[in-house]
Amino acid sequence: MSFVEYGDTIKDGDTAIVFLGHESMFPVKVQHGTVTQTKYGVIRHSTDLIGKKYGSKVTCSKGGWVFILHPTPELWTMNLPHRTQILYSTDISIITMMLELKPGSIVCESGTGSGSLSHALIRTVAPTGHLYTVEFHQQRAEKAREEFREHGVEHLVTVTNQDVCKNGFGVSNIADAVFLDIPSPWEAIGHAKSALKPEGGRICSFSPCIEQVQRTCLAMEEFGFTEINTLEILLRVYNVRTISLQIPDLGEAAEDNSRTGFDSSNPSNQGSPCANLQQGTVQFKSGVPLREMVGHTGYLTFATKSLF
Repeated sequence: MSFVEYGDTIKDGDTAIVFLGHESMFPVKVQHGTVTQTKYGVIRHSTDLIGKKYGSKVTCSKGGWVFILHPTPELWTMNLPHRTQILYSTDISIITMMLELKPGSIVCESGTGSGSLSHALIRTVAPTGHLYTVEFHQQRAEKAREEFREHGVEHLVTVTNQDVCKNGFGVSNIADAVFLDIPSPWEAIGHAKSALKPEGGRICSFSPCIEQVQRTCLAMEEFGFTEINTLEILLRVYNVRTISLQIPDLGEAAEDNSRTGFDSSNPSNQGSPCANLQQGTVQFKSGVPLREMVGHTGYLTFATKSLF
């Protein structure tokens, strides 16, 4: 099993996603002889999971059923154990696009945190690219190494435990892009410039506060970065539903019906538009925004390393 290569069959040692519903799923490490408890009953790994195909519908001991899904970076973002605040798919998608990442790209990241963005970056640059990720906290760095190894992507990522603001990324002149998610990103801009290739590259800084953005932009200008711009991504979800509205009485419907010989009492005419007019309502499909939405997560500041 690998997060960057799809496997058809569930094997011992795999990480799988137990899908109970769109709002209820969780990861599980498949191990021979182990059982997993769900609200629908017990899942026995040896008989219910190992050897089955990903996407299979598994019946639990109480008669309920779940789906077993192959892990992806998107599913992992929704289900990972939170060691820090994480980035979600809305921000991750714009980051990978604006950094112009592709298979074969070399990326530097700090900090690693819970690994949400890291998994998406690894999947984007695979199979020939590489991610160099720096984490200040030793326990988080060790846990990230362990997860990357379990997820079959350790050959695509190098985890370093150090202070990026003081010691940099440990590499120079090789990166196509740099991403910063640290409390004081302006202190790491010089190291980011050193990590980028001499022919240029892209940088992104994620900061929740506008004061951090201001200081980061000033540092980018000082180190010669160009095309500096800041974005905030707000996701607004719409529900599509049927709306019924009353039709205003303009005083012409009755006259038009009598002129055309329309008989509203005729059963064959009950479903016609004229019948709806007679009843005074019309139905149509409409997109309605949710009453609540996810608000501010952070500001994304992008820039390009100047060639001059």
